[in-house]
Formats: sequence, C-alpha cells, structure tokens
Amino acid sequence: MVVFDMAGTTVHDEDFVTHAFQKALQEAGFSFSRDEVNDVMGYPKPDAIGRMLTQREGAEPDASRVAAIHDRFLLTMNTFYAEDDRVREIEGATDTFRFLRARGIKVALNTGFSRPTAAVILERFGWDSEIDASITSDEVERGRPHADMIQRLMARFELSRSSAVAKVGDTPSDLLEGASASCGWNIGVTAGSHSEESLRAHPHTHLIRSVKDLPSLFGGPHA
Repeated sequence: MVVFDMAGTTVHDEDFVTHAFQKALQEAGFSFSRDEVNDVMGYPKPDAIGRMLTQREGAEPDASRVAAIHDRFLLTMNTFYAEDDRVREIEGATDTFRFLRARGIKVALNTGFSRPTAAVILERFGWDSEIDASITSDEVERGRPHADMIQRLMARFELSRSSAVAKVGDTPSDLLEGASASCGWNIGVTAGSHSEESLRAHPHTHLIRSVKDLPSLFGGPHA
C-alpha cells in the first residue's frame, strides 16, 4: 500500500493552505508569518492552530477559540477547493495512482484536513474511483505525526507488515508519521511546502521531486 498526502503532494498548492490559515488567524486577531504557519503544515488543523496560539500566548488556548478559528479556515478552504480555477492535481498524480493499482498496490490518501475538506477535493478530481481508500485526521484519535491514520488503513486492508507500506508526503510531519508507523518506504516530496534541505533533516528512505517520479522507484518509467 502507498499512502499519499493531499495538499502539496497530490494536490497543487501555491501556499493556498498557508494563506487560508493566515486569514483565519488574522480575523481572530493574530498575525503569523508564512514560515510560522509552514512549520505546522501537515498536522491536524485544530492541533496546528492550538500549537501556534500556545506559542504566541505561552499557554494552551481555550478549545472554543481554536474551534472558531478552525471554522473560519474550513469555510475558506472548502469554498476554495470547490470553486477556484487554480485548483488542480499535481501533474502525474492520477497516472501514478493508476500505475500502482495496475500492479496490485493499494492506493490511499491521508491528510491533516478534516473529512468535509477532503470530500470536496475528492469530488473535484473524481478520485473516489482512482483510489482504494482515504482517511482524515478527524477520523482517528491522533493525527500526524502519530501513526494512527496509517495503522487504520493497514487494518482496513488486513496488512500486517508495515514494511510493505509506503508513505509519501511533502512535510516533516508526513515523514515523522511514516517513521512512527515503521513504513518500509518513507518518501519525501521536495516540490511541495518544504525544501529538500528541510526534509532531509527528518526520517526518510527516499526524496523525490514530485509524485510523478514515484513510479521510477517501483520499476516504472521515470516521468
């Protein structure tokens, strides 16, 4: 099984998620730089908001404040993914899914988004028929960097060996998730939110430029 991240890995992102975060936080009276937001990319979005507010205020924020900011973020992101013309898949993503599935490899998506946002993306791209499963951070007890989402997917497909699982993502939290799950393949994508230098500092087995390059690791053509 190969478990792919969404935004920045299989879904094109020009800091769209970062800007939505900054907007939601600004409306609540907080100003954060791109780098500060980027540091929490890939984490469950309520956790990311909580981390930033704790860092800024020196104390854990009230859950209602986090929920209100998250609601603002969700409204912005869901509308964006449903309607904006800039929304597109990363070049080669669907072809990579098809390459893997044609060889009997399960394809799954996981994400720090909640299910409503993931559902908008899946519908926009018609990916429900191109993948075997998807899971979101609000469907498990602990999101990234913990292994819960990958372990849930493994249980769904009765996979007992994590060495037969590959995790693919563009953030440190993706790589930490893959390491937490003891994935046999822990693959960083360097054309997303984080640079090759940044990802190289975190646990990984491979670094590739783009998801379209993944088939070359599995004996397929290099795009």
